[in-house]
This record gives sequence, C-alpha cells and structure tokens, in this order.
Amino acid sequence: MGRDVTPTTISGEDRRRYRDKVRRCLDVLARMLGESQFDFERPHIGLEIELNLIDAMGDPLMRNADVLKAIADPAWATELGQFNLEINIPPRELGGAGTGELEAEVRDLLNRADARAREVGAHLVMVGILPTLRRGDIGEESLSSNARYKMLNDQIFAARGEEMRIAVDGPEPLRMHADNITPEAACTSVQFHLQVSPDHFGDYWNAAQAIAGPQVALAANSPFLFEHRLWHETRITLFEQSTDTRPDELKSQGVRPRVWFGERWITSVFDLFEENTRYFPSLLPLCEDEDPVEVLEAGGIPELAELSLHNGTVYRWNRPIYAVVNGRPHLRVENRVLPAGPTVADVVANGAFYYGLVRALAEEERPVWTRMSFATAADNLHRAARDGIDAVLYWPGVGEMPASELVQRTLLPLAHEGLTRWGVDPSRRDRLLGIIEGRCATGQTGASWQIATVEAIEESFGTERHEALRLMTQSYVRHMHTNAPVHTWPIGP
Repeated sequence: MGRDVTPTTISGEDRRRYRDKVRRCLDVLARMLGESQFDFERPHIGLEIELNLIDAMGDPLMRNADVLKAIADPAWATELGQFNLEINIPPRELGGAGTGELEAEVRDLLNRADARAREVGAHLVMVGILPTLRRGDIGEESLSSNARYKMLNDQIFAARGEEMRIAVDGPEPLRMHADNITPEAACTSVQFHLQVSPDHFGDYWNAAQAIAGPQVALAANSPFLFEHRLWHETRITLFEQSTDTRPDELKSQGVRPRVWFGERWITSVFDLFEENTRYFPSLLPLCEDEDPVEVLEAGGIPELAELSLHNGTVYRWNRPIYAVVNGRPHLRVENRVLPAGPTVADVVANGAFYYGLVRALAEEERPVWTRMSFATAADNLHRAARDGIDAVLYWPGVGEMPASELVQRTLLPLAHEGLTRWGVDPSRRDRLLGIIEGRCATGQTGASWQIATVEAIEESFGTERHEALRLMTQSYVRHMHTNAPVHTWPIGP
C-alpha cells in the first residue's frame, strides 16, 4: 500500500531538499546495517491482495469509496483506480500456526467484504486484469480520490513530456496512447512479503529474481486487455509501459525504467536502495521533519521516510522494504510478480511455492545465481508472461524446457524441502504444493481457462467479444467463490 500524501505544489527547492534527505537516509541505513540493528528471532510473512469491483453484469464498477465505506475495515484501502481495492492481511510467523490458518482467514475476510460490497451493488473479483475493461473505462476521471495518485500521475507525465504509448503483441495486438496513468489500474496483483535478516537479504532477493519466470508461468491470469487477447500475463508488460517516465530518446540512451527487473545479482540490500538513489529522480519529493542522523545518534530508530517513499516509486518486481515495527527495524523482500486470483486456494498455493522455493535456493551451497546470468532470469520472466505455463524456460543444469516440466521435475521438490525447513505442517504443505502440481499436470492456469472459455462461448453462442468476456467473468466469479483450484474448473460459461 502506498503512503498517502497531501496535495502540494512542488518546487525545485523541494526536489533538492528531498534528494539531500534521501541521501542522508541512505547513509543512516548503511550505519544501521553495519551496527547489526536488524536482528530478529523468527521471520514473518505478509500478504497484500488487490481486487477489482464489478457490477452484476461483470463490468467494472467505479465505486471503491462507497464500497470501502460499506466494508468499514481498516485492513482495506483504495487503489489507483475507482474499480480497485486492496486488502492487507496481518503478518504472521512463517511456519507457525498462523500460516496454517491463512487460507481460511483470507477467505473469511473476502467473503465478509463481498457481502458488504453487494449492499451497494458491487462484487469483488480477484484477477490479474479485469477482462471486461474497455478503453472508455480508463481516464483521469477514473483515478481514486487519494491525492497521491493525482500527484503521481502529474509527475510521471511531467517527466515524460508526452503521451504514453502502449503496444502489446499477441494473437490480437494492441496499440494505443494514454494521457494518464490509469491503464496501470488494470493491473491487480498479489504481493508476498518475507522478513529477512540483512546477512541473508542478498541471497533471498537473488533467489526471488531467479524464480520470477517460473512463478509467472504457473500463475498467469491476465490474457485479455481492452477486449484484445494478448499475453497470458499481460499485466507484466502493461505495468512496465503504463508507469514509464521515459520518452523514446531517454530509452535510447539507456535510462532505466521505473518498473524494473534490475540488471545484476546483489550482495546486500544496500545495493538496491543505493541504485534507487543513483538512477531515479524523485516523483513525490515530500520531506518529513525527522532528522534520521539525530534520531539514530540519540539511540532511536529512524523511520527513513524519504528513502521509503522514494523506494515506493521504483517498481521492482522484487522490492526491498525497510520498516519499523514495534520499535524495531526490519527488512523484507516484497515479491510483486504475480497476478491476483483466481481463488484464495490458488493464491495461498502460489505463496507456498514461493516461500518454499526461495528458502531452498537461498541455502544452496552453489546458488542458482552463480550458474545463471541475470539477463537469463529477466528473459525467463518475459517468456513466462507471454506464453504462460507453455513457456520454455532456462534453468541451470537442465537447460531449456517447458515450465510445467521444469516445475514438476526440479522446482517442486525444492519447494517441498524449503517448506519443511520453515516448519510448515506436512499436510498443509502437501495440499498446497499439490495445487501447483495439478496445474502442471493439466496445463490449466487462470489465463488458459479464460482463453478457452471465451473461445467456447464465442463458438457456441456466436456472441461478440465483450458479451463473451462478460459471460466468462460471471462464470469466473462463481468458480472463485467455490475456492476450487483453477486447474479443476470446467471450460465454459
């Protein structure tokens, strides 16, 4: 969830002051890392889920303020578009009793919120891109009322100096221009958080980067955008393009994009925060009163607000997080590559696969990132986004193979081992990883189900595309509420 801001006019002096403050925060972070102030007894995990609002027909509903008021729960917040909401699930120990209760808790929270939303004519749906979105649904008037989003929109387009071009290849290629950032609102994701000690942060971040491709291949759930069938996980390329502050000339010069996979393996979390400071100008240059040096020297724990705010405007697929919780600083890896949905069972299974696999890979004697180039990991991500579970991916020691085969033969056993090390109950571990195995065996993800169901509707009923997308979305929501994993869903409306 992004930090709220107050509307303001930004001056050149504001930018200079903010840059100096971010650098001051970075120096303090370096001192804190050197003084080992991040000790913790047992890692915690956290979960954020972004959702869409639809009406009874399956079309987007621009009423998130009304729905948020009806839900009346501080765990819920608005997101970029008026048809978006986000829920933050309370953190818990990884491997503790709370992990086992996660699926039931999330289902209960979503069911209660959906019941409240229905009181104002809305329904919640977890999906990477809402299939029924049309170009007319995306405009500056669709932004949520939070001042942060308006300021972010203004600053991105001030940096670009021109309209944004969105171009996505696929079976039905899309070409369009936008004069605002609301196409980004089409992207709804799940974020998995993992608390990590500074000594092991580089290992866990590198492991998370290495598996981004297989993660997306298994969980693709965004095949339609503005009625075009595109990539299996169109959300990846849409997010990269819809928040790009660079005109073509800066792209040609090699200026880094704000949505960034990165360009190298790291040895420390400091590498990531330092890169953010070195490569990216501020988008929201807002300073707090805290002097982080004074706080640290007085024996306190600084919030490092400017460093965190700047970090929140660099959209890494695996983002470093600094936070102060209960008076103690901690670091987290925020895994951001996956779409929302299709069911809570699928989301929690995706989390189990991620947490287990990064643990196993981070502790290998010969780490995967010493045997695979960083560019290959980035290429795997985009192959997976284009082709989903049918993508051919590279993995050290086995070469190139279909994602489903790679997961079944190599990665699932590692995830199993990692969850065992975390202390996850064996019956829960086996059930959740069994969902991943089921997707591999059937070849059915959220994306492939959507594509096949729309094709079946169009062939059987002769309906035009938008009506087929409505019928598919209505069927999707019905299946979502059963919590049956997507690989078991029958094709059809």
